[in-house]
Amino acid sequence: MKNDTITLRSDDFAKWYTDVVRASHLTDYSSVKGCTIFEPNGYALWEKMQSVLDDMFKRTGHQNVYMPVFIPENLLKKEGELISGFAPECAWITQGGNEELEERFAFRPTSETLFSDYFSKTVKTYRDLPKLYNQWCNVVRWEKETRPFLRSREFLWQEGHTVHSNQSEAEAETHRMLDVYKEFFENYLAIPVITGKKTEKEKFAGAEYTLTVEALMQNGVSLQSATSHYFGQKFSKVYDIKFVNKDNQFDYCYQTSWGSTTRMIGALIMVHSDDRGLVLPPKIAPKQVVIIPIKNDEKLVSISEHIKDSLQEKGFSTYIDYSDKSAGFKFAEAEVNGIPLRIEVGPRDLDNNEVTIVRRDNLEKQVIKLNDVINVVTQQLDKMQSDMFNKALNNLKERTYEATSLDEVKDIMNNKPGFVNAHWCGNEECELKMKEIKGTKSRCIIETKDYEHEKCIVCNKKAKHKVVWGIQY
Repeated sequence: MKNDTITLRSDDFAKWYTDVVRASHLTDYSSVKGCTIFEPNGYALWEKMQSVLDDMFKRTGHQNVYMPVFIPENLLKKEGELISGFAPECAWITQGGNEELEERFAFRPTSETLFSDYFSKTVKTYRDLPKLYNQWCNVVRWEKETRPFLRSREFLWQEGHTVHSNQSEAEAETHRMLDVYKEFFENYLAIPVITGKKTEKEKFAGAEYTLTVEALMQNGVSLQSATSHYFGQKFSKVYDIKFVNKDNQFDYCYQTSWGSTTRMIGALIMVHSDDRGLVLPPKIAPKQVVIIPIKNDEKLVSISEHIKDSLQEKGFSTYIDYSDKSAGFKFAEAEVNGIPLRIEVGPRDLDNNEVTIVRRDNLEKQVIKLNDVINVVTQQLDKMQSDMFNKALNNLKERTYEATSLDEVKDIMNNKPGFVNAHWCGNEECELKMKEIKGTKSRCIIETKDYEHEKCIVCNKKAKHKVVWGIQY
């Protein structure tokens, strides 16, 4: 049975998405146009993601710092490509208290300028390098069209910024962090992704090149989910980040940055959820198991508490729903909130020393013996994690196409969109021509030599790359 407050996904995917977000109490709309309120369920999910990623960053040697939220205009303007790329989205502060500011401040759209300014003051010799930093913060980008988690004027993210003494080390960092994101998406979010280099047109403003993590939603629309940028010496030369190298010569540092945002929550929803509400992979769910006593009976409560304590001792995030609601309402609430596993404790089951467990992803019920709870919960959560990944992987495979003509691309994007692999000459005009097909953009360049004897799908000239194309959020 579907949730009556949620539009059928097959009827209207966009409305379904918004309904799931609201029904599961992830966010609410605020009185601040273009900004949303993170409700406890939504923020708990972000905290879980933050906790896992933060541990992964620290295991690779990164430290957390925090930069100011304001950027002086002169500092932001130093790197021309960056300000050109972000100017349309900058929010400016022109007054402090009752006085006009002598120089306006941007509310940070990104922090390359502040980190570069800081590095120019703190990096002196090769012994100071590398510096591997990350910050968790909010940013503001004045988006015209907003949607919860996917685009908003203020959003939460992490941005890593590193400086190195040589090119090879900096490029290795750029690729290493891409691999960290890929591991997080596939092993924790159960979302299969493709990774690769962005085209010149689609790379980050100011970067030498950008590596990207691209995920495919259930409706065949792609989502740029994380990026890792190699800056080379572009920023270090502008911001004068010099150091004395081992040969006692001055040299400019090599820089990287990399980031992911709360749009990962949007990806989770659109890859896994259904017409009943959220479906969350067990590894990232803030609450993994809910125990629901069918009645407020002393024996049922005692058994429920015992099960909860046993599961918590094994590290499972578990709670008992003691709310004054019917059992059916509690079941539906657990489903809409995406709790991976529920345990129903009823008097008939207990007469046989049993309980019933229900998986959220497929709603399969299983009656098990009480003394098997720990083993079965462990097995089912592990299986659910892998089953969710494989289901998403099948969707990715089914919606990945090879195309050799624009007519094929049009047919795919109009009827069953997804990732389209096609050859490209490297010319921006051909890239823009592809965009005329329902906004189809290059997602990333495929690392392959297959293009050597192929033709561009647009102009039929010799191909320089094989590219993944898609419609994006």
